[in-house]
Amino acid sequence: MKIEHIDINKTLEDARVLLANEKNISPAFKSIIEVLFLVIKLLMDRFNLNSKNSSKPPSDDPNRNKKSKKNDAEKKPGGQNGHVGKNLQPVESPDEIVDIPMDKRTLPKGKYHDAGYDTRQVIDIRISRYVIEYRAQILEDKNGNQFVAPFPAYVTRPVQYGQALKAHSVYLSQFQLLPYNRIDDYLSKEIHVPVSSGSIFNFNKEAYSLLKKFDNIAKLKLIAATVMHVDETGINVNGKNAWIHLAANELWTYFFPHKKRGSIAMDDIGILPFFKGTLIHDHWKPYFIYQCVHALCNAHHLRELQRAYEQDNQKWALAMKLLLIEINHSTREAGGSLSENAAIKYCEKYRAIIAAGEMECPRPEAKQIVDGKKKRGRVKKSKARNLLDRLASFEKDTLRFMEDVDVPFTNNLAENNIRMTKVQQKISGCFRSMEGAYIFCRVRSYISTCRKHGMAVTTALNMLFNGEMPDFLSIDS
Repeated sequence: MKIEHIDINKTLEDARVLLANEKNISPAFKSIIEVLFLVIKLLMDRFNLNSKNSSKPPSDDPNRNKKSKKNDAEKKPGGQNGHVGKNLQPVESPDEIVDIPMDKRTLPKGKYHDAGYDTRQVIDIRISRYVIEYRAQILEDKNGNQFVAPFPAYVTRPVQYGQALKAHSVYLSQFQLLPYNRIDDYLSKEIHVPVSSGSIFNFNKEAYSLLKKFDNIAKLKLIAATVMHVDETGINVNGKNAWIHLAANELWTYFFPHKKRGSIAMDDIGILPFFKGTLIHDHWKPYFIYQCVHALCNAHHLRELQRAYEQDNQKWALAMKLLLIEINHSTREAGGSLSENAAIKYCEKYRAIIAAGEMECPRPEAKQIVDGKKKRGRVKKSKARNLLDRLASFEKDTLRFMEDVDVPFTNNLAENNIRMTKVQQKISGCFRSMEGAYIFCRVRSYISTCRKHGMAVTTALNMLFNGEMPDFLSIDS
């Protein structure tokens, strides 16, 4: 690593040599200098972490490489060849037709007859208040007894909010993640519908209650799935730490908040204890207590291998990174899974790199001797050594993607699904209560699942408030 053309690693090594040759320094002062060397090394390693060699997200990585500007000589601005464009198409049944008569005063003198018309369409939107007044007929008999026609079941008050308004509010709050005060301002000032923050919360709460059936179905679908991705992320609930857990696959998404992160939370959620398929995760240890097939996220491995190569100068790490990328490419080219012979050859290459790593990054001695005594406790390993041991011990879980067509190379599906919870925390800062976290998780689970089935969010929410459910929300589907 260099800072202003100064090679920090070389400077530290030179300083260590000078310190070792200096004989007039007291042991105490020498120990202090060694601690300072260690602190500098730790700070250097942290400074060098980025989105390519750690779990740091690109948004928090100020040193990431900017995307290079397009070369105007190579590509012209706009859509490139093969790009599927989105062109406006005329509508067969326009909502309004405006006839434009010809001003005959602008025409040369003569006789003219009607020869049809030319058309152009302007596609626009109208967002406005829409009020429906229900008038229930009252009949009275000769004795003065009155009989009133029944109102629709959902019309229960003299004046109330409509289902479409509730769905739109939930869409803005739970999908677009707008704060309550901005939704209040938008509905009150732009749509002229007075809605308080309390009403917006009640709309979300009503959606949560209506989704109880969905909650149960989603869990059953994921338990029965062949492959499932899992992940978890921290959240702030009224100033206290909590966690959002995710279980998902290509068609279903399930979020659940909990005060705990480990197996206690996962048992309470009630999916993993019953799941028997292939579980894809980032090697967090509590996942391994569940009796199912495990597959590890290689996106994490690639970042860790990059760090081991850059910071610890581990050549085996670079070789392993390139091998995993090669296996992934070959697997995709083969249609999702390799032949038995090809898989065996790659396993041999994998183990050869592990063996090279054993030589380059040897295991530390079982016990260290300090002042003539064996130091108690476990010997601390370097990050590179821990990574090497993990790749050696979990070879099958690391390479499962190359033989099982249903297992992907990474756990990116889970990370993409859970990303919006981070956006919510950046916008709102925290959840005010666990109740708010429960509402957010269930509604987001429904929205994400509907989108995976090709359904628009507004359609899904309007169906929900109208007492309907999509066809795919069936145990038999």
